[in-house]
Amino acid sequence: TALGFFRSTRWKSVCGRPCKMPRALRYTIMDNRVLLVAEDDTIDAMLLERAIAKCGVPISMMRVENGDEAVQYLSGTGRYADRKQFPNPELVLLDLKMPRLDGFGVLRWRQQHQHVRQPVVVFSSSALQQDIDQAYALGASSYVVKPSAPERLEKMVRALSTWWTDFNVVFTPN
Repeated sequence: TALGFFRSTRWKSVCGRPCKMPRALRYTIMDNRVLLVAEDDTIDAMLLERAIAKCGVPISMMRVENGDEAVQYLSGTGRYADRKQFPNPELVLLDLKMPRLDGFGVLRWRQQHQHVRQPVVVFSSSALQQDIDQAYALGASSYVVKPSAPERLEKMVRALSTWWTDFNVVFTPN
Protein backbone atom coordinates (compact mmCIF):
# COMPACT_ATOMS: atom_id res chain seq x y z
CA THR A 1 0.00 0.00 0.00
CA ALA A 2 1.00 3.64 -0.05
CA LEU A 3 1.85 3.20 3.62
CA GLY A 4 4.57 0.76 2.59
CA PHE A 5 7.06 3.36 3.81
CA PHE A 6 6.39 2.03 7.32
CA ARG A 7 7.19 -1.56 6.47
CA SER A 8 10.92 -0.95 6.62
CA THR A 9 13.12 -2.93 8.99
CA ARG A 10 13.33 0.23 11.10
CA TRP A 11 9.59 -0.01 11.76
CA LYS A 12 9.83 -3.71 12.58
CA SER A 13 12.68 -3.13 15.00
CA VAL A 14 10.63 -0.52 16.86
CA CYS A 15 7.71 -2.91 17.08
CA GLY A 16 9.98 -5.86 17.88
CA ARG A 17 7.73 -8.35 16.10
CA PRO A 18 4.83 -8.27 13.67
CA CYS A 19 1.95 -6.55 15.44
CA LYS A 20 -1.37 -8.38 15.50
CA MET A 21 -4.46 -6.21 15.88
CA PRO A 22 -7.71 -7.97 16.86
CA ARG A 23 -10.77 -7.37 14.67
CA ALA A 24 -13.44 -4.87 15.71
CA LEU A 25 -11.51 -3.78 18.77
CA ARG A 26 -11.93 -0.38 20.37
CA TYR A 27 -8.57 1.38 20.30
CA THR A 28 -8.91 4.96 21.49
CA ILE A 29 -11.84 5.89 23.70
CA MET A 30 -12.83 9.55 23.94
CA ASP A 31 -16.09 11.48 23.77
CA ASN A 32 -18.21 8.50 22.57
CA ARG A 33 -17.56 9.36 18.91
CA VAL A 34 -17.01 6.21 16.88
CA LEU A 35 -14.98 5.78 13.71
CA LEU A 36 -15.44 2.47 11.88
CA VAL A 37 -12.32 1.53 9.94
CA ALA A 38 -12.76 -1.20 7.32
CA GLU A 39 -9.14 -2.12 6.62
CA ASP A 40 -7.68 -5.57 5.95
CA ASP A 41 -4.04 -4.51 6.32
CA THR A 42 -3.04 -4.78 9.99
CA ILE A 43 -0.08 -2.43 9.67
CA ASP A 44 -2.11 0.27 7.92
CA ALA A 45 -4.79 -0.01 10.63
CA MET A 46 -2.19 0.15 13.40
CA LEU A 47 -0.54 3.22 11.85
CA LEU A 48 -3.90 4.93 11.59
CA GLU A 49 -4.69 4.09 15.22
CA ARG A 50 -1.31 5.48 16.31
CA ALA A 51 -1.86 8.67 14.32
CA ILE A 52 -5.27 9.09 15.96
CA ALA A 53 -3.74 8.63 19.40
CA LYS A 54 -0.78 10.92 18.66
CA CYS A 55 -3.07 13.67 17.38
CA GLY A 56 -5.32 13.38 20.42
CA VAL A 57 -8.39 12.99 18.24
CA PRO A 58 -11.50 12.52 20.39
CA ILE A 59 -12.81 9.33 18.79
CA SER A 60 -13.14 5.60 19.42
CA MET A 61 -11.73 3.54 16.55
CA MET A 62 -13.41 0.25 15.71
CA ARG A 63 -11.86 -1.96 13.04
CA VAL A 64 -13.22 -4.65 10.78
CA GLU A 65 -11.05 -6.56 8.32
CA ASN A 66 -13.31 -7.07 5.32
CA GLY A 67 -16.41 -5.80 3.60
CA ASP A 68 -18.69 -8.53 4.97
CA GLU A 69 -17.77 -7.49 8.51
CA ALA A 70 -18.30 -3.82 7.61
CA VAL A 71 -21.83 -4.61 6.39
CA GLN A 72 -22.58 -6.63 9.53
CA TYR A 73 -21.22 -3.86 11.75
CA LEU A 74 -23.17 -1.10 9.96
CA SER A 75 -26.38 -3.13 10.01
CA GLY A 76 -25.89 -4.23 13.63
CA THR A 77 -26.20 -7.92 12.80
CA GLY A 78 -24.30 -11.08 13.65
CA ARG A 79 -21.53 -10.59 16.14
CA TYR A 80 -22.03 -6.79 15.91
CA ALA A 81 -25.65 -6.83 17.13
CA ASP A 82 -24.77 -5.51 20.61
CA ARG A 83 -24.69 -1.72 20.12
CA LYS A 84 -23.24 -1.19 23.60
CA GLN A 85 -20.17 -3.16 22.60
CA PHE A 86 -20.21 -2.11 18.92
CA PRO A 87 -21.78 1.39 18.82
CA ASN A 88 -23.03 3.00 15.65
CA PRO A 89 -20.18 4.88 13.96
CA GLU A 90 -20.40 8.54 13.06
CA LEU A 91 -17.91 8.09 10.22
CA VAL A 92 -16.62 5.15 8.16
CA LEU A 93 -13.12 4.92 6.67
CA LEU A 94 -13.38 2.31 3.93
CA ASP A 95 -10.54 0.57 2.13
CA LEU A 96 -11.42 -0.54 -1.40
CA LYS A 97 -9.25 -3.62 -1.77
CA MET A 98 -10.45 -6.04 0.91
CA PRO A 99 -11.22 -9.77 0.95
CA ARG A 100 -14.71 -11.30 0.76
CA LEU A 101 -16.57 -8.09 -0.10
CA ASP A 102 -14.53 -5.15 -1.36
CA GLY A 103 -15.16 -1.49 -0.61
CA PHE A 104 -17.21 -1.05 -3.79
CA GLY A 105 -19.47 -3.86 -2.60
CA VAL A 106 -19.94 -2.10 0.74
CA LEU A 107 -20.85 1.12 -1.08
CA ARG A 108 -23.36 -0.78 -3.26
CA TRP A 109 -24.89 -2.35 -0.14
CA ARG A 110 -25.13 1.08 1.48
CA GLN A 111 -27.00 2.46 -1.55
CA GLN A 112 -29.59 -0.32 -1.15
CA HIS A 113 -30.00 0.36 2.58
CA GLN A 114 -31.00 3.99 2.89
CA HIS A 115 -31.17 3.79 6.70
CA VAL A 116 -27.35 3.53 6.76
CA ARG A 117 -26.50 7.22 6.52
CA GLN A 118 -23.03 7.58 8.02
CA PRO A 119 -20.57 9.49 5.84
CA VAL A 120 -18.14 7.11 4.14
CA VAL A 121 -14.62 8.26 3.37
CA VAL A 122 -12.88 5.90 0.99
CA PHE A 123 -9.33 5.46 2.33
CA SER A 124 -7.44 3.64 -0.40
CA SER A 125 -3.98 3.16 -1.83
CA SER A 126 -5.47 3.53 -5.28
CA ALA A 127 -5.13 6.87 -7.03
CA LEU A 128 -6.71 5.50 -10.21
CA GLN A 129 -9.30 7.93 -11.55
CA GLN A 130 -11.55 4.97 -12.41
CA ASP A 131 -11.62 3.88 -8.73
CA ILE A 132 -12.23 7.46 -7.56
CA ASP A 133 -15.08 7.98 -10.06
CA GLN A 134 -16.67 4.64 -9.18
CA ALA A 135 -16.48 5.32 -5.43
CA TYR A 136 -18.22 8.68 -5.84
CA ALA A 137 -20.81 7.17 -8.21
CA LEU A 138 -21.60 4.61 -5.49
CA GLY A 139 -22.15 7.32 -2.88
CA ALA A 140 -18.79 7.85 -1.17
CA SER A 141 -18.73 11.11 0.79
CA SER A 142 -15.03 11.64 0.18
CA TYR A 143 -12.01 9.85 -1.30
CA VAL A 144 -8.57 9.98 0.30
CA VAL A 145 -5.44 8.31 -1.06
CA LYS A 146 -3.52 6.79 1.85
CA PRO A 147 -0.59 9.04 2.72
CA SER A 148 2.88 7.53 2.42
CA ALA A 149 4.60 9.62 5.10
CA PRO A 150 3.76 9.70 8.83
CA GLU A 151 3.42 13.50 8.87
CA ARG A 152 0.86 13.36 6.05
CA LEU A 153 -1.11 10.63 7.83
CA GLU A 154 -1.25 12.76 10.99
CA LYS A 155 -2.25 15.82 8.95
CA MET A 156 -5.02 13.78 7.32
CA VAL A 157 -6.25 12.52 10.72
CA ARG A 158 -6.37 16.08 12.06
CA ALA A 159 -8.21 17.32 8.96
CA LEU A 160 -10.76 14.47 9.11
CA SER A 161 -11.29 15.08 12.79
CA THR A 162 -11.77 18.80 12.36
CA TRP A 163 -14.20 18.42 9.47
CA TRP A 164 -16.24 15.40 10.59
CA THR A 165 -16.37 16.11 14.32
CA ASP A 166 -16.32 19.93 14.48
CA PHE A 167 -18.20 21.07 11.38
CA ASN A 168 -20.19 18.25 9.79
CA VAL A 169 -23.73 17.73 11.08
CA VAL A 170 -24.54 14.02 11.31
CA PHE A 171 -27.88 12.50 10.33
CA THR A 172 -29.62 10.81 13.28
CA PRO A 173 -32.46 8.41 12.42
CA ASN A 174 -35.74 8.64 14.37
